[in-house]
Amino acid sequence: METNKDQKGKLSKWTKNSITSRMLMVGILILILMIPLSYIEMLIQERMMRQQDVVGEINQKWGDEVLIYGPILKVPYKVFTTKSTYEDKTKTWLKEEIESTKYAFFFPEKLDIISIINPEEKTRGIYKTAVYQSEIIINGSFEKPDFSEKEIKDEHILWDKIKLIVQTTNLKGANSLFAININKNSYPFSSSHFNDDYNTNNYNAQNDVSLNELESKTLQLIDVPKEKTTTFSMNINMKGSKQIQFIPIGKETDVNVKSDWKTANFIGEYLPYNSDKITEEGFNAKWKILDINRPYSQQFFKGIPNLKRFAFGVNFMIPVDEYQKSERSAKYGFLVIGLTFLIFFLIQTMSKIQIHPFQYLMIGVALTMFYTLLISISEHSSFLKAYLIAGFAVISLITLYSKSILKNIKFPVFIGISLTALYTFIFVIIQLENYALLVGSIGLFAILAGVMFASRKIDWENN
Repeated sequence: METNKDQKGKLSKWTKNSITSRMLMVGILILILMIPLSYIEMLIQERMMRQQDVVGEINQKWGDEVLIYGPILKVPYKVFTTKSTYEDKTKTWLKEEIESTKYAFFFPEKLDIISIINPEEKTRGIYKTAVYQSEIIINGSFEKPDFSEKEIKDEHILWDKIKLIVQTTNLKGANSLFAININKNSYPFSSSHFNDDYNTNNYNAQNDVSLNELESKTLQLIDVPKEKTTTFSMNINMKGSKQIQFIPIGKETDVNVKSDWKTANFIGEYLPYNSDKITEEGFNAKWKILDINRPYSQQFFKGIPNLKRFAFGVNFMIPVDEYQKSERSAKYGFLVIGLTFLIFFLIQTMSKIQIHPFQYLMIGVALTMFYTLLISISEHSSFLKAYLIAGFAVISLITLYSKSILKNIKFPVFIGISLTALYTFIFVIIQLENYALLVGSIGLFAILAGVMFASRKIDWENN
């Protein structure tokens, strides 16, 4: 018994009389609490991946993103090559002219696209994603194909075998047949065997979205742009998710996308030109791209190029991500624990009230519980409500616990106010994007100034 009392007395004397030992103890406890904090961040990552898996499964079944590339004129033409063979009997070279067929691809002179999007939310359990129904109206015109670059004669062009090609993603989401109307004739599209030769000019090395190729029936001569400009129209209905994009292949491309979705995110190589694109009812975005605005021509003789990196459009992903906010909040866990321990350390040093390491540890565990409460509640409610509930619970718990430690009402009230200010400060930083660093730096400077002011009268040599 006397030994235990001596050891307890030595520990009490050591923590009471040595400010260095108390600082060392607080520092070790903070490092220990980083372990559960790291597990909490791993938990957030795990829940984020689970959400992505569920959202990906919903999108895959409903229909992935939509990308329209076309229509493109596919024109066959004859090429003649001379083959020379040596004849042993006559000791002469025999020349033979070989005829083969190649293909040239021509983009429209004019391309007008109007897309009306009707988005909706799909949920599975606690997860949700945005999907949509779209009506895409495409109008445009083709000029007579220009073969002057290859010096191909008109009589070598197979005008009676011209077809049209459209490349697109997400054929699963098609709600109507693909067909193009020229004059009074309609030409349906069907899936064709994908030929790698059509993609030899690869402008984009990131093939994250695969394109399906659709080919029309052979155009009648009356609908071929041989003597005059040919106009066309298409009407497509597709289901999709994530985003909708178009590739500007017209010499003049005009795109108009309308929707009642109120949190539009415009993506891609080009942005809408109209300043009133976003309204309270949704958005009405307009693009106008000329051929001089892009680094590719109107015709290709070596296959259809991969121009996906020049696509543009609208993203319909749900913008509020509770997991990202929870993750950002958890990154400030070290700051919250450190500043809270600093407050208790200053109170202990200035008031001579003894605080046991176990009590510091309980306070730290309560601070880490804030993040588990935040994650779990935000999955079933908004981030703001979850933050308020978790913050109120943790601040109340620590305030009441500190009252039993500090033996009066003055210090617990100060601790409650300080924690409220700290959590409010972090919430503001999480909401900010452009000014997060500025506000955070100013806030930390103010905290440092407060600590310096509060500790100016401490006699560090006699503590």
